Amino acid sequence: MIGAVTSGAMSETARKPSRLAWLDALRGFAALCVVFDHGSTLLLRPVRDFLYQWLNLGQFGVFVFFLVSGYIIPASLERKGSVRGFWTGRLFRLYPMYVVALALAIVAYLTRHGTIRGAEHHPLQSVLAWLLMLPNLLTGPNVPNVTWTLSYEMVFYLLLAALFSWNIHRRSGAYAVMFASCAVALGGILPMAALTRWAGHTGHGTLALNGIADALIIAGIVVAVSSRSRLARAGSTVAALTALVLVTVNQGSPYPWEGCVILALMFSGTLIYRAEQGRQGQQGQQGQHEQAKQARRAKNAIPALIVLAVLALITIAGVWHGGQRHEGHQWQVQWATSVLLAGATFGLGLAARHRRVPRWCAWLGMISYSVYLLHPLVFDAYRSVPALHRAHTMPVQYLMFAGCVAVIIGLSALTYYLVEKPMQRLGRRVAGHAKEPGYATGAGSAGAEALDGAPAAATRSASSSSAVAGGSGASP
Repeated sequence: MIGAVTSGAMSETARKPSRLAWLDALRGFAALCVVFDHGSTLLLRPVRDFLYQWLNLGQFGVFVFFLVSGYIIPASLERKGSVRGFWTGRLFRLYPMYVVALALAIVAYLTRHGTIRGAEHHPLQSVLAWLLMLPNLLTGPNVPNVTWTLSYEMVFYLLLAALFSWNIHRRSGAYAVMFASCAVALGGILPMAALTRWAGHTGHGTLALNGIADALIIAGIVVAVSSRSRLARAGSTVAALTALVLVTVNQGSPYPWEGCVILALMFSGTLIYRAEQGRQGQQGQQGQHEQAKQARRAKNAIPALIVLAVLALITIAGVWHGGQRHEGHQWQVQWATSVLLAGATFGLGLAARHRRVPRWCAWLGMISYSVYLLHPLVFDAYRSVPALHRAHTMPVQYLMFAGCVAVIIGLSALTYYLVEKPMQRLGRRVAGHAKEPGYATGAGSAGAEALDGAPAAATRSASSSSAVAGGSGASP
C-alpha cells in the first residue's frame, strides 16, 4: 500500500527538512512492521506470540500505508491537474517494479525456491488478474502474496480520477464517512467472489469475467486520457464503477468489509491532507479579527472529528462482523488496536512533520515499495532451504532474522536504483510531453489551491513520492 523520492528531493532533504520526509518515515516504519509480520512466522515465534496477543503488526502496517497513500495521492493528481499525467505517473512508478517482482516470483517457482500460488494451473486467467494490479478482486493468485493490497490502491486511483474529472473530489470527508458506514451496515452481508462464482456457474468462466473487467477499466482509462470533457468523464466513470462493483461483491480475501474499511481509511488520509493545506493557507493571512480566528479554529476541528468518527466506525465494523464470523476475541482485539494505533501513528507523524527526520528513515521509506514486493520472495527462499529450519536458540534466530532483513533491504535498494528510479525519471519525461486534451474540470485551479503555500521542494517531493501504501500485506 508503499515509496519513491527523487534524487533532487533527497538532495533538498539533505540541506533542510522536507515537509514530506515524515511520510517517508511512516512508510519505512510500516514496511518493517509488515516484514516482521511475515518473517516471524518462520523465526522469532515466541516474540510473535507475545506481541500478537494484542496487536497484528502486519495489519497495523497496512492501515498506516493506506492512510499515507490517501494523503499523498491527491497531492500528486491535483498538482498535475491532469488525469493523463496522473495515470502516466502511476504507470511508470508502480508497474516496472511490479513486473520485476512477478518475474522473480516465477523464477523462484521454477527453481523450487518459491511459489506462484497456483497460477501455474490457470496462467492466462492469472495474467488477466495481474494486468491491472487487481488480483484480489478478480480472484487471481496474489503473487507475491502481499499484492492483494494493490487491488485496493488501484480502486482508489480509479475513484479519485473519476471524482477529479467531475470536479467533486474535494468531498473527502463525506466519502470517508460513506465507506465507513457501509463497512458497518453492509460488512456482514456483502458477498465474496460473487461474480466469479456466477461466471463459473453460467459457463462463462473466470477467464471471461477477468477479460471483461480488464477491458472495461482499460477502455475507460484510455477514453479518459485521450478525450475531451464529457467523453473523458464518461470514461473515468465507467472505469471507476467497474472497480467499485468488484470491490463490493468480488473480493477474494480477507473479509467482506475490508474494501469499505480500506477506502474509508484512504479518503480519511485525503481529508487530513485537505485540512492541512487549508491551515497553511490561513497561516498566510494577516490581520484577522479574533472572532474570525475562532470561527476558523472551529472549522479546522471538523476534519479531526470526522477522522475520529471514521476510525470508530471501522473499528466497530471489524469487531462486530468479526464476532459474527467467529474470528475470536483475540482477533477482535487485534483489529481494534490495529485501526486505532494506525490512526494514532499517522497523527503523531503529522504532529512531528516539521521536525527533522533522520535521513536513513526517509531513505527506508523511499525504497519501501521494493521492500514490500520483495520481502515475501526472500522469506519464501528461506522456507525452501530445509537446512535453515533446524532448531535454533533465540540469539541465533535474532541473527538469522537480522540477516534476512539485511538481504531484503539490500535487494530493495538495488532494485530501487536500477529499476524504480530510472523508470520514474522516464515517467516524468513522458508526462512532461503528454498534453491534456483540454477539457475543463476546474482541476487546474484545484491543484494550485491544494498546494498553495507549499515551498518548491515540498511540491517536488509531493509529486515524486509514490503512494504505494497498499503494497504491503498483512495476510497471504
